Amino acid sequence: MERIQAINPERIKWCCADYGITPSDLASELGIATTSIEHVIAGEDGITFQQLQKIAKYFNRGVLFFLEQTPVDETQIHTPQFRTLANQKPELSAKLKAFIERVEKQREVYLSLCEDLDDTERLKFNPPALPKQNPQEAARIVRQWLGLTDKNSFDDYRTAIEARSILVFRSNGYNGKWQMPKENPIIGFSLYYKTCPVVVIKKQASVARQSFTLMHELGHLLLHKSSSIDDEQDMQSYQGKEREANTFAGCLLVPDAFLASINDVHRPEQVSEYDVWLEPQRKAWGVSGEVILRRLLDVGRLSQEQYEAYRQWKKRLLIPKKEGGIRYRSREPKQIFGNTFVRTVLDALSARYITAAKASSYLDSLKIEDLHQLEHYL
Repeated sequence: MERIQAINPERIKWCCADYGITPSDLASELGIATTSIEHVIAGEDGITFQQLQKIAKYFNRGVLFFLEQTPVDETQIHTPQFRTLANQKPELSAKLKAFIERVEKQREVYLSLCEDLDDTERLKFNPPALPKQNPQEAARIVRQWLGLTDKNSFDDYRTAIEARSILVFRSNGYNGKWQMPKENPIIGFSLYYKTCPVVVIKKQASVARQSFTLMHELGHLLLHKSSSIDDEQDMQSYQGKEREANTFAGCLLVPDAFLASINDVHRPEQVSEYDVWLEPQRKAWGVSGEVILRRLLDVGRLSQEQYEAYRQWKKRLLIPKKEGGIRYRSREPKQIFGNTFVRTVLDALSARYITAAKASSYLDSLKIEDLHQLEHYL
């Protein structure tokens, strides 16, 4: 087959360095002969158009990107938000980097659709002024701003945040481009923009744990006005901005007034019974037992030893693997992108600003019949 000429080898090398891989790794990953990649890097004609398409898709770029002869301008390729995340976690995998870029493009889709609909109300992000050095007071103010009641679930928290012009995405549990890599320790990240910031949560076995991750990322947006990417260790940090975001999330989900409903006299001796003891509160507040115990620790009603013993017990606890249930494909876009994004796409479709095929592409490549089912569902 005819080999492609005029490929810019520097752009392939730049992409490899950006993803933290070698050209040999790239060849192995894509099933291309190592010698073919070596020829390209040496400025020779080494690959076919189909192979170049594979490379472009892998790096989440267009084919023309590798034919341009100018040097790569990183500021034109990666947004400041993306570069912030990459600097915080230099070890980010290629899959996760591609996932982050995909989220950024989805936000651009949303902004474009709102412009088409001439609906600026969906983009009005006006957070309250917060005392940055007092995350407890900040949590109280934000709780009122979100209009939260005494009983909430993850979906309630998500809806309240989306109503304040913040997109909330949650990675899919099934294999696909919207699944955050399971093997990756990252469980959430936030992208700060003055208009329409984004929070992304990794789908976890416990929905209650997702509530804390959601509020932790919200803390970064509102307190620090910055993008952030977090793993499990960050959620336990006692230092700097991570500590502030953790305190904010804990106080927002479990205000001091809520703790009055917990009777310490009834606290079991065995940490393995703590979840049963706190079951009414866990269900009402939509949080994990660990979040409540952390709050009890913070106010001096639980010892550090008891808290750590619970955490160690929880780590050893095997969560039973759920059997595959009924998969409602038509409802998955709402679970991934949230009600606000999905309704905006459907509104644009109804107003004929986009075609059904385009709407499908924005909603995780839904089949047209599933798209109609989604419309009916909502």
